[in-house]
Amino acid sequence: MFKIAGVELDSRFFLGTALYDSPQIMMDSIAASQTQVMTLSLRRQVAGAADSKNQDSIFFDYLRTFQKNNHYLLPNTAGCHSAKEAITLANMSRELFNTNWIKLEVVGDDYTLQPDPFQLVEAAEELIKQGFEVFPYCTDDLVVCEKLLNVGCSILMPWGAPIGTGKGLTNPYALRTLRQRFPNVPLIVDAGMGSPSHAALAMEMGFDGVLLNTAVAKAQDSVKMAQAFKAAIEGGRLAYEAGIMAEQETAAASTPIVGVPFWHQS
Repeated sequence: MFKIAGVELDSRFFLGTALYDSPQIMMDSIAASQTQVMTLSLRRQVAGAADSKNQDSIFFDYLRTFQKNNHYLLPNTAGCHSAKEAITLANMSRELFNTNWIKLEVVGDDYTLQPDPFQLVEAAEELIKQGFEVFPYCTDDLVVCEKLLNVGCSILMPWGAPIGTGKGLTNPYALRTLRQRFPNVPLIVDAGMGSPSHAALAMEMGFDGVLLNTAVAKAQDSVKMAQAFKAAIEGGRLAYEAGIMAEQETAAASTPIVGVPFWHQS
C-alpha cells in the first residue's frame, strides 16, 4: 500500500484506456491488471468503434462504475500544445468526471511527443492555483522536475521513453538521479514501457509506480499482458524493498568448498 495525492492505493500499476480493440477487451484488461487508477482523455476515440455512440456509452458507463468502487480516474490533457489549451481541457475534465486529479500533458514536439517544459510548468502552476492535483507528464530532466515541484506539484511522472515506443528506460542514470534527489516525492514512470521487464526495472530502482497503455492495449493478448505487467511491478517492488545485491567485479562462490577452512573461503 502506498499513498499518493491524499489516497492510499494497493496497486502501483496505472493503466491507460486507449487503443484497445474493443471496450470489452479494455474492461477485461483493467480487471486483470487490478489497477486502481485509470487514465483517459476527453479527446479519446473508442478503439474499433469511433463512430458508435453505443460503444461510447458503454465506455463511460464502465468508467462511472469503476469510479464508485474505491478506484480513481486520472483524466489527461493529451493532444494539447499550449498551457491555455491544457488548462481549458483540465477544467472540462473536472466537470465531467468530478475529480480534481489531472495528468498534465503539453506536447512540445509532434514527432517524439516530448513535453514542452515551459508550457508544462506554466500550466501546472495555474492548475494548482485552481485546486487541481497535478500529475505532470515530463521528461527525466532534473531542472524541469525541480521547477514543477517549486510551483506546487507533489507528484512527478517522468517518462521512461517517448510514448508508444516500447523502448523501456532509455536513460537509467537520469531516472536514478531523480529518485535520489527527490526521495520523498511520489515518482511514477510514465510512457515508453514495452515489456514487463522494463516495469520491473523501474520498480527495482525505487520508483513508486508505473503508468502505461500501448504495451497492454496492442498486445496479442491484452489480458495476459496486463497480468504480466501486474506481476512484474509487484516483483520489482518486492525486490527493491528486500534489497538488491550490489554488483561486483570478481566471482564469489555461493557454495562452500569442502576441506577448505572457513577463514579461507570468500
